[in-house]
Amino acid sequence: MSQSLKTFKTLVVRLITPAEVALWESLMAGHHYLGYRGLVGRHLRYVATWENKWVALLVWADAALHCKVRDSWIGWHPQIQFKRLKFVINNARFLILPDQHIRNLASKILSLNLKRLSQDWSFVYGHSLVLAETFVDPSRFSGTCYRAQGWTLLGHTRGFGKKAGKYFQHGQKKLVFVKPLAKQFVRILSDPLCQDETLRAQPSMMNLSTVTEKQAGSLIDAFRKIPDPRSPCRRQHSLVAILCLSVCAVLSGAKTFLAIGDFAQNASQTTLKRLWCRYDQKTQRFMAPCEATIRQTLNRLDPQQVDDALSVWLLQFSRKNNLQNTVLAIDGKTLCGSRHHQDKPVHLFAALLHREGVVCAQQQVEEKTNEINAVVPLFAGLDITGSIVTADAMHAQKKQRAILLQKSTHIMF
Repeated sequence: MSQSLKTFKTLVVRLITPAEVALWESLMAGHHYLGYRGLVGRHLRYVATWENKWVALLVWADAALHCKVRDSWIGWHPQIQFKRLKFVINNARFLILPDQHIRNLASKILSLNLKRLSQDWSFVYGHSLVLAETFVDPSRFSGTCYRAQGWTLLGHTRGFGKKAGKYFQHGQKKLVFVKPLAKQFVRILSDPLCQDETLRAQPSMMNLSTVTEKQAGSLIDAFRKIPDPRSPCRRQHSLVAILCLSVCAVLSGAKTFLAIGDFAQNASQTTLKRLWCRYDQKTQRFMAPCEATIRQTLNRLDPQQVDDALSVWLLQFSRKNNLQNTVLAIDGKTLCGSRHHQDKPVHLFAALLHREGVVCAQQQVEEKTNEINAVVPLFAGLDITGSIVTADAMHAQKKQRAILLQKSTHIMF
């Protein structure tokens, strides 16, 4: 096809369907110079069609964790970067299929894709995007289609790659292009006090920013039996208050100690009172523990004791807030980034609450085949009577079925 395309009215960029995955992967692996062996993490795959014929393939994925020129250009603090990197998207692959010699085709496809990208990502992953990035090999391409669409060239990468969890220098520096997808994107990404709608719209597992009396009472009952490892003379804040605030912060979306500290400092007086926080006679206000106190205290606790207490509370919380039966999914996953030198990565077998999207119980297993024997210890100490449990076909065995039926549960494989 050598003729110029006079009109792009029949050009469509859309997400691929499940039935098209095999063909899409085959074409990408066969024609892209980097090949395609799948992507780790969140991603969206697109196809561009002209007159109902496939002409190009694209895939967008999570942004690079580190990129010196990009990070310097945005100017964000490492803690803020960790929280807001999710709003940056990377064009991991862009392939114009063979024999598609159409003038301006690549830039037009890129334009159409960007118009729907943030909305598609929000629909699938629950939040919008504010910045797109891509890396271009200068020995092969000059990034003409990105330049034509107004992308900004920031510079070069440092020529590092990552394999098996380790960074290595391969010396192949690439061009770094970026494209804003929202107004005031720098403020949204770098300002710790930013209250943009983009940030407020991101979903949390549970909204516990305002804790009711019943929720506070059940949390306190769950954690009051955990022993305090601190010296009695250094306990300005009770262990129960620190644990309750931390759990509420994490379930409301906090992922770092800094975010947990911010949640505690911004909590209302009513919430602090209900969670047994210290009352200061001088200021006549309830005081929240600072980030350093929370971090030091949590690091000294026995993780298993906290996990056991939290698992019981989460199951009770779900049961009280569901009009129907509690639904649990049991499955095993390898923990990303847990490989250390020659050690095997950590594999966890967990029970997930469907409605809340929260893990309520988990057990570490050596290999995936050991998941079969992990069902009994997984639910030890948990009352799952009347719950619905979904599981892989791996667990469709008489022994596993008998164990779950003894607990009066409904099973779906």
